[in-house]
Amino acid sequence: MATKIRLQRHGRKGRPIFNIVIADERSKRDGRYIEKIGQYSPNTQPATIDLDVDKALDWVQKGAVPTDTARAILSYKGVLLRKHLLDGVKKGALTEDQANEKYEAWLNEKESKIEAHTESILKSKADLKAEKLKKEAEISQKRADELRAAAAPEVEEAPAAAPAEEAEEAKAETIDDAAAAAEGSEEETEK
Repeated sequence: MATKIRLQRHGRKGRPIFNIVIADERSKRDGRYIEKIGQYSPNTQPATIDLDVDKALDWVQKGAVPTDTARAILSYKGVLLRKHLLDGVKKGALTEDQANEKYEAWLNEKESKIEAHTESILKSKADLKAEKLKKEAEISQKRADELRAAAAPEVEEAPAAAPAEEAEEAKAETIDDAAAAAEGSEEETEK
């Protein structure tokens, strides 16, 4: 029985989630499997890979053949490098300590690259959000200026005309008051 390391598709339309499984090569894509060794979600940035490295290494050493995508995932997580280093130990090219040191150094370098990539994605999202907020603030300021400009001529014309009108009204009131006072005094004299 030939075994393969492959992906089983799950999830809804347009949002797949894949199980990484060990399966007989004759079984259907989403059919029966021997063992589930991980999960892969390409929906996140960067893609989320949850893999049991020890089980995957064990199956690769037993002769399970990964599909192209599964090979890329195993390489990304360091399973194939670990197998290569262990083969070097078996042949006597390396000691086990040297192999473990090389693997740990590679793993630390890989994690730092992933962290840097994640930070750059978060930074670009934050920059994009700040740029959008800045554009919205500019548009809002422009609209507010337009509203002030539309309302300002009416307000400026009214105060300019108002002092002249008030002065004329004040004169008219004083004349009317004087006339009323004169009429009032005439009425008092007539009584």
